[in-house]
Amino acid sequence: MVREGDYNFFYGKGNENHQLRTEYFAHPRIVSAVKRVEFVSDGKSYLVLRGCWCNIIILNVCTQSEEKCDDSNDSFYEELGQVFHHFPKYRVKIPLYFKWG
Repeated sequence: MVREGDYNFFYGKGNENHQLRTEYFAHPRIVSAVKRVEFVSDGKSYLVLRGCWCNIIILNVCTQSEEKCDDSNDSFYEELGQVFHHFPKYRVKIPLYFKWG
């Protein structure tokens, strides 16, 4: 975690080009609620927040545009499914999904 202005910045190691596609900025008021940040790969990560009644999972996913699809898409969505279903059913899951390229 790195402090950037009024916010805290969570980031992973990145890919072989030192590029990240998923990161998090957290306001200081909620940093104490951050239980865990996990960077699964350069395009998938999640943040676990402690809520009043249950934990909240924010899953951040980045994928290539449809024009750049290939066989790696199958493995991408398989890994995404494994990450999403890894969490207990009672938790709130919020997926953030965007495309690049």
